[in-house]
Order: sequence, then structure tokens, then C-alpha cells
Amino acid sequence: MNKLFFRLLVLLMSLSLIGIILVQVYWFNTSFKNNDEQFKFHVKQVIGNVADKVQKQEAYNFYDKINHYKDSTGKVPKKDDILEFYYVQKNPRTNKTIIYSNSIISEDYNISPTFFDKKFDSEKFKSFSSKRVTEVYNNNSIDKSGVTQSLIPDIRVEKRGNLDVLDNASFEIFYKDFASVLPIQERVSKETLSKLIKKELEESGVSTKFEFSIYNNNLATAVKSNEFKYNKEATYSIPIFTDNEGNSKYQLLVTFPHKKKFLLSDLVSITVLSIIFTLIILIAYSSALNQLIRQRQISEIKNDFINNMTHEFKTPIATINLALDAIRNPKIIDDKEKVLRYLQMIKDENKRMHAQVENVLRISKLEKKELNIIKESHNIHEIINDAIEHVNLILEDREGTIKSHFNAVRTTVLINDVHFTNVIVNILENAIKYSPNVPEIEIFTENIKDMIIIKVKDKGLGMSKIAQKRIFEKFYREHTGDIHNVKGHGLGLAYVKRIVDDHNGQVYVESEKGKGSTFIIKLPLIN
Repeated sequence: MNKLFFRLLVLLMSLSLIGIILVQVYWFNTSFKNNDEQFKFHVKQVIGNVADKVQKQEAYNFYDKINHYKDSTGKVPKKDDILEFYYVQKNPRTNKTIIYSNSIISEDYNISPTFFDKKFDSEKFKSFSSKRVTEVYNNNSIDKSGVTQSLIPDIRVEKRGNLDVLDNASFEIFYKDFASVLPIQERVSKETLSKLIKKELEESGVSTKFEFSIYNNNLATAVKSNEFKYNKEATYSIPIFTDNEGNSKYQLLVTFPHKKKFLLSDLVSITVLSIIFTLIILIAYSSALNQLIRQRQISEIKNDFINNMTHEFKTPIATINLALDAIRNPKIIDDKEKVLRYLQMIKDENKRMHAQVENVLRISKLEKKELNIIKESHNIHEIINDAIEHVNLILEDREGTIKSHFNAVRTTVLINDVHFTNVIVNILENAIKYSPNVPEIEIFTENIKDMIIIKVKDKGLGMSKIAQKRIFEKFYREHTGDIHNVKGHGLGLAYVKRIVDDHNGQVYVESEKGKGSTFIIKLPLIN
């Protein structure tokens, strides 16, 4: 996969993921706004119903009180005919005349001010009724004005009844005029208002805490709940107690302190699912991207490994070929000393290639858990000294030194001597390899509780923080310029890590760029 295609793929995946998240956010905001609008609609209906019911209840109580007063006074109301009209129908053939008459009668009741426990002037309350009369005259003459000469009809039918429309209109005008001068706390109590609002909200499915208040021309009145606070976003209002002109100086305000929480509660389940699925997508995307990046890195590292491996094998093969060509030379073949020297060179280079192959196979067997590691009791100082002997020739070639500081008193550990010698050798070879100047290496040992600590310190190139985290990964090598300027395959320290782990130990590195590195191994002691 080339870099351009890889970058394009990552860009498209990232844009798709961002798009999904933005769509989720947009959906959430839209749903929240829709819930807010529905909530507003229901609340407006609720407080409208409450305002109507409060006013109707006040009217009913007032009407009941008036009727009770009318029935209990025993006074005869003053009656006035405020409207009377006639309709005359005459049949000339039969000389039969029918007269219809309809009268609207007003009954005036004087309401004593003491009835309302207030010092009002006497009020008059009107009640209306109608009287309908049908008179039939047979063979009687009626003048042109419609007045009968004989006052006794042959048939007379009279009906009476209440005029509910006029009564209701009269009552409403009277009661509203009277109620408008009463204090608001006498018109409705906060307990009654609270019960009505609660009932209406429950019927509308709005189950959240509410507070209420009645305002008079934008000023709070005594009719309010204890914790009412005006909130522009969560308070709704409607006129209450309208007068005969349709105006009202009172406003019913209802506020919902936990409005946002209530609105979010409807979205919480679907929102949680949405977040979970989005997180799954994020994790899957991150994992996939990480795997892609790692695969690219592994591909680069393997290419690096193949290049280095090729370089490592090319030199010994070339040396062996040169030695063989030299031996074939007639002048050399008779020189026993030179032949033996060239044969030794061939043997050394062959051994070097064999060691490289063994190193790769050893790591492969470790990963497959096929490497047979038998552990026995050994003195760790002896193992370290054997490892130093293994690198002495390389060290002498570089004119380097190794100083030992064996401070540990307890040194017996359960290890495999061959593999652990290779562990120390690998660390020492790295210390020599990554020292651009004359290698100066120090080895320390000490006891801490039931552990022995081995420290291998050099004054070489050192490494970055990133390299310190990845130095024990297979094939990993920190580049120091040209990939061949320091030989290796990135397998040695991976082998070190696997062997130390298998011995229930720990290995890590402390390093600073340009100031060298210290490899630290911790192993459990035999009690």
C-alpha cells in the first residue's frame, strides 16, 4: 500500500467517522428541540385549562351563593316588563282570530353588602324570565289596531320559563364586576391552584416538579408556591380572571426547575445506545487504524531486517569466497600457515552466519513455545563472568573495558545458564555496538529484598523515549542514520525480553540521548 493511498484511506475513514458523530449530535439537538416544543404545547394547554377551571369554579361558587341568597331572603323581587310584543293572525273565512304575545320580565334583587362581608354599596342582581300567551277568539270582532272588543278569549294558553342566555349574561357581567375588586388571595387559594395544576399535568403526562405564581401587572402576589423563581427558559404564563372587556391584570405563571432533566429523560435511552454504538465505531476505527499503522511499521521493519540480514550474510560469504580463491592459488596452497589461517577465517565466518540463523530460529521457537528451557540453581556472578568472556574478543578489538561492581551478597538464582548467558551477551554486544567511541561498560549487582538487580551501563549513543518503549519489540531498531551503520536485526533484545519473562523476571532500560543507556534486570532469588 503506497503512502498516498494509505493517507487518502485514513482521511476518508476519519471524515466518515466525524460525519457520523456530527449527524448524531444534530439528531440529538433536533430531538431535544422537538421535545421542548411538545412540552411547551402541553404546558400551554395545561395552564389554559387551569385558568378556565379556576374562573369557572369562582363563577360557580358565586352563582351558588347568589341563588342561596335569593332563596333565603323571602323578599319578592321587583318585576318590570322590559319587552312585550304581539302577533295577530285572522282567518276571514272562519272569522277566527289568534293572538300570540311574548313578554320578557326582569326581576330585580337588592343584594345587601353585608352578604359579601364587604362595604360595598347595595347592588342589584337581575334575573330574567319570559311569559308566552296564545289567545283564540271565535266570531268576535277585533278592531284594526288588533285590540279585541270582547276581553274574554275562547281559548287561552299561557307558558312561563327562564331565559338562560340573558340570566347567564347578566350573572357573568355582575359577578365579574364584583370579583374584579376582590384581592387575588380571596379569589383563589394556592392550595387549590396547586392541586389543579398537578392534576392537569399528570393527565398530560408531564411528571416533573413545578412551581407557580400569580402576578398582578408584573408584580408577584401572595398566591404562589414557596420555591417559585422566574426562569425565562422554563416559565410559561397565561392571563387569568379576565374582566367583562376581555382584559386581565393577572397572569398565571408556572415554572419547571427540572425541565431540561425531564426533556433529556425521554432521550436518555436512545442517546445512551447512540453513544455506545458511536464508541464501538470509534474503538473499531482506532483499532483498525492502529493495525494499519502497525502493519506499515512491521512491513518497514521487516524490510529493514531483510536488508540487514542480507548485509550480514553478504560479508561472511564474500570473505569465505575470497579465502577459498586464495587457497586455490598455487602460491598459497603450498604455504601451510596461510592455508590454516584462511581455513580459520572460513570457519569463523561460517560460525558467524550460523549464529545469525540460530538467533532467528531461537526467537521463532520462543514464540511457538517450542524452546525447551530447563532451569537449575546457578550463581549469577558466574553467569555474568562467562558472558564477559564471550565478548572479550570484540571488546579488545574496540579497545574497550568492562568494570564489574558485584555488590550483591545473595547470588543464587533458578535459571537456564545457556540462555541467560546469551541474555547478558546480547546486552553487552549492544553496549559495544552502540558506543561510537571506545566502549566503557560497567556491570552492577545488588540485592533488594528477595530480588537481585543486574545493571549494565554504557556511555554510548543512548536512545529516545519512544525507542525505550519499543526497544524490546521484535524487529524494532532505532534508526541512527544509514540503516547499516550499526549492524543488527532487532531480534537480540526481543530474545532478552522473552527469556527474562520466562524466568519470572523484569527487564527495562533507562536512557538519555547522547549520554548512554542502562539495562536493568530483576530476578527472584532462591530462598
